[in-house]
Amino acid sequence: MTAHRTILEAIATKHCLTASYNGTAFVLAPHILYTRIDLVYLDAVPITKNGAPPREVKMATFKVDGMSDIQLADEVFDISPLYEPWLDKYRDKTLFSVPE
Repeated sequence: MTAHRTILEAIATKHCLTASYNGTAFVLAPHILYTRIDLVYLDAVPITKNGAPPREVKMATFKVDGMSDIQLADEVFDISPLYEPWLDKYRDKTLFSVPE
């Protein structure tokens, strides 16, 4: 399964992803896939970072080309109250987002 397809499946089914990003292992709750300057980005809530909870709960941005070892996890997630689909950065740039 390609990385983009795995990300799309995770968003559609509200399943977490495991991935490596800049040498860091993450479990992510992916919320939205979008473009910016012809590059694809994923906004997700990190559930764990190198096996531990992150210092703060936030919606983080990941450049998809910089992600590796992307796999679907068994864990499901609820849509985060931090997710703001109306933000300008998503307007006319959204490829796919969590179903509400």
